[in-house]
Amino acid sequence: MENLGALLLLLTCVSRFPLTEGFPKFVCNNGRCVPVNQRCDGVDHCGDGSDEISCLNCTSGSFHCVAASHCVSARSICDGKLDCSDGADEQLDACASLSKPQTCTRSEFRCANGHCVPNSWRCDHSPDCEDRSDEENCDQNECEIDNGGCSHMCIDLPFGFMCDCPSGMRLVTDTHCEDVDHCLDLDVCDQICGSFDGSPACECQDGYELTAGTGQCKATGAVGHVVVSTHEGVKWMDLSGSEQGNITYKRVSQGPVTALNANNTLYWTSPENDVIYRMSLDASDHRPAVLLKASIGVRGLAVDWIHELLYWVSTSTHALHVASLNDSKQRQLVSGLSRPTAVAVQPLLGYLFWAESGASPRIERVSLDGTSRISLINSSIRSPVAISIDLPRGLLYWADSGLRTISRVAFDGQHRKMVVESNGYLDQPFGLAVFESRVYWSDQFTKSICSADKHNGNMLQVSQRLGAVSPAGLVILQPLLQPAGHAACGISGEVCLSVCVTDLFSEKPQLICSDPQQTNFGKDLLQSGTGTPLPDSAFPWILSLTVIISLLLVGVVLWWQRSEFGAPRSLSLLGDVTLKESQDPLLLSKLPVVHEHKGGTQNGST
Repeated sequence: MENLGALLLLLTCVSRFPLTEGFPKFVCNNGRCVPVNQRCDGVDHCGDGSDEISCLNCTSGSFHCVAASHCVSARSICDGKLDCSDGADEQLDACASLSKPQTCTRSEFRCANGHCVPNSWRCDHSPDCEDRSDEENCDQNECEIDNGGCSHMCIDLPFGFMCDCPSGMRLVTDTHCEDVDHCLDLDVCDQICGSFDGSPACECQDGYELTAGTGQCKATGAVGHVVVSTHEGVKWMDLSGSEQGNITYKRVSQGPVTALNANNTLYWTSPENDVIYRMSLDASDHRPAVLLKASIGVRGLAVDWIHELLYWVSTSTHALHVASLNDSKQRQLVSGLSRPTAVAVQPLLGYLFWAESGASPRIERVSLDGTSRISLINSSIRSPVAISIDLPRGLLYWADSGLRTISRVAFDGQHRKMVVESNGYLDQPFGLAVFESRVYWSDQFTKSICSADKHNGNMLQVSQRLGAVSPAGLVILQPLLQPAGHAACGISGEVCLSVCVTDLFSEKPQLICSDPQQTNFGKDLLQSGTGTPLPDSAFPWILSLTVIISLLLVGVVLWWQRSEFGAPRSLSLLGDVTLKESQDPLLLSKLPVVHEHKGGTQNGST
């Protein structure tokens, strides 16, 4: 009967497939028929896997599981899953030629097969590596190798180890310590957190006033406005969204937007365009003008209001660029980026931030001259699309469209916190801004402008629904967001008493203090004379200083001559002009004529 059933299945396959489609066919255990050339190719064509059973030889593009006479797809090899019954597809010999070497972080243990597992899984009596190498040599002291991956203290245990922190710090991500900040832990003060004694004492910076009974700081003076870029032009609205209007009506591709509050100027572009525009809001016609020609793929803009520089990132050049707002000079400052998406600047501290998505999403920081590069965020991040600075608290906020969250972190990478989680209005964020006690963002999926409490994401407000208009870049216009202050220059970030001489457009970009009282100024001059060209803007200043010193020297010489040879008497001439014994009477002929008007007498030189 079994032979008769097999014969009937075979006849069924023959009847279903014409001879022109190819013969013979393979009969699956479930009665389905597939071409013989699809047998043992590592792909389950039958649906029950029977075409990949009892295989002596596998076709190219598949792997032969010898113990089970089974074929699996080559894509299944070394993927961390056991597809062969004996695990042959994940063995070291099979993976050596197919898998790429994997780099493990300080907080991870590298298995013998190259895979990575958390350090805390090492020697925990539970094999986590496919080759069980995480449970081998468990009597050794892991702290002797790279301090166990711990940033501070490593404690060896009978099985494994643990990381610990000194007093005043706490452990984060199992291996790293950060300072304990009670103010940020409680997170109730908008700006300044005073002495901590059970509860923080909140204060506000100049230009803000503290709301009684809360930690909220409200701006005084000018009213803040939200400016947003859309495909129908640039629009404005008040912070509540009750009032709105158009700044430009030109239909353009929406993109990033930023502003220089000191002169009420907007800057914007679009990823499809290679031109960055500027427009003065004080002008009556609000007519855009071309600032400079950049590159396509510009994804973020930021204004350095201290040095009057514009920064942007581009996905076409894979770089971070800088340009002067006053002329056409521009250059690449940081190159070799994967997929940069956003940029922000804190010129008072000399910090420049940018975000990257793609295969290795991260947020990094450099000095304004592109040096001292460090990574702030490189884990638990998927697709950061916008960043913004909370200037009074020294925090960086970012929106992650992949995780649908808004988070913040301190400028040194510590005190990370998720602020806003997915709430139905974070599906496709684009622009981001922080002001007073709230964080604002634009969402392209819901076509709305939203805000929430910057501490915990509470009190969600949908300030504006734009209907069919999709919002993009977002900036808040308020002078307090760009306060005046001393510039931070150079790699060390020393504070200049006046301003920095911007020399970011030379072969070796740098920022040099132009104040002669700055300790490092003379050192910088010496360095510029031994290989580093002095910025052009410094020469007029040096020339003026030389002329002034020369005039002072001439005056001293003349004064000395008069004191030696002048007559010992004092003459009162021309009202306020008094000639003392140290002065030469012959010089009176060079004094200017003084006229008394309105009926008074006229005096002249004699």
